[in-house]
Amino acid sequence: MATRISNTTPEESHLNDAAAANGGIADFDYSNFYYSSADDIFAIFDPYNEWWYGHARDNGYYLFSQPMSTPPRPRIELEEQLGHERLKLLNLASYNYLGLSYHPEVIDAAKNALDHYGLGAAGSPILSGTMEIHVQLEKELAKFKKKDAAMVFATGYSTNVGLIQALMRPGDWVIMDQNVHASIVDGAILSKANVRFFRHNRPDDLEKKLGGTTGKRLVIVEGVYSMDGDEARLPEIIEVAKRHGARTMIDEAHSTFLYGKDGRGVAEKYGLEDEIDIHVGTFSKALGGMGGFVAGSQALYNYLMGFARSRVFSCALSPAVAAGVLQALKIVQREPQLRDALWSNVAYMRGLLGEAGIDVGESTSQIIPIMIRNDRKIFGVAQSLQRAGLYLQPIIYPAVAKHRSRFRISISATHTTQQLDEAAAILSDVLQAEGLR
Repeated sequence: MATRISNTTPEESHLNDAAAANGGIADFDYSNFYYSSADDIFAIFDPYNEWWYGHARDNGYYLFSQPMSTPPRPRIELEEQLGHERLKLLNLASYNYLGLSYHPEVIDAAKNALDHYGLGAAGSPILSGTMEIHVQLEKELAKFKKKDAAMVFATGYSTNVGLIQALMRPGDWVIMDQNVHASIVDGAILSKANVRFFRHNRPDDLEKKLGGTTGKRLVIVEGVYSMDGDEARLPEIIEVAKRHGARTMIDEAHSTFLYGKDGRGVAEKYGLEDEIDIHVGTFSKALGGMGGFVAGSQALYNYLMGFARSRVFSCALSPAVAAGVLQALKIVQREPQLRDALWSNVAYMRGLLGEAGIDVGESTSQIIPIMIRNDRKIFGVAQSLQRAGLYLQPIIYPAVAKHRSRFRISISATHTTQQLDEAAAILSDVLQAEGLR
């Protein structure tokens, strides 16, 4: 008999109907609690928390937000949330692609800035929050990206939200790859522009979606897609956009500082840096910090100063973080061997996973999905991996579409081949035990 949700209001009775249809509340996920028919916005809390404490948390959702007690190194310690046991695990879940978050020079730079500036900027960038270290970071970023100017934001999320909201208006068109990051989607929604999605990495579908549109149009893609790990078909997409007179934006959160001869990203790899109007990147992936940036013309920078609300009305990036990121940027340019080590590790791990017959989807990058495609089963697999000593996070809706669940491996330049051997062996054994290979 299907489980019934207790203590619900009459307006929430549709959840009971959904539970009956789906075989019980245990089959629910976040999507069942997105809408509420009640007049009280708090009415959804009781059924949600019954699901959370009665089913979701104990059945695997506790794996999210487990606190680590160490830096995001190849080996970490964290507190397991149900038994409160401290675990030592091999880490393939953190970005930190070049291992710079704990680099001694980066830490020293942040410490020195902390001593000099204090903890926070204590103000918006346009008021009292801009400090010399922010100006230095923006100048070095612009120089690195070979652009007139670069603007720093406090987070990668606020970068996309503020940028798109600043430029686009009701009646304009934002046309984006269906797999772009949530921050891009949210920025488009906030702008109130018309939004169209084209099929992932399909220039022919972009052609169709641009057809019939007029006025201001912005085409948005990512350099490397964060969940599938595949590269944008950039040359073809840029050609289509130009043919229709649309402006272009690329978010290289997972490819800036990694791709191209000098590490400027996928746009550099394809020789298209000057063909793209707006370049976006983040500091939390390859540089191991936090924050984001927009690089482009000085005119773009000047306009965003007045209209990027997520920057204008938010505290500036911590000066200590800005100093650490600046030092990480210097190391990236000084030590290209870090990128070499990363790509060597990526090739090695791909070989191991291929030999084991593990499904990695369409990935071509340092992001390697381990496709599970079973939204309920993935939590049990994650628990087995953790018990075997491997830290990987289950990726489910809404981060990916339903029934596209996976684990996401992030390879680092600091992983050893022995650690990758160990990780691949654990993955192979657990997936085989679970009937997934």
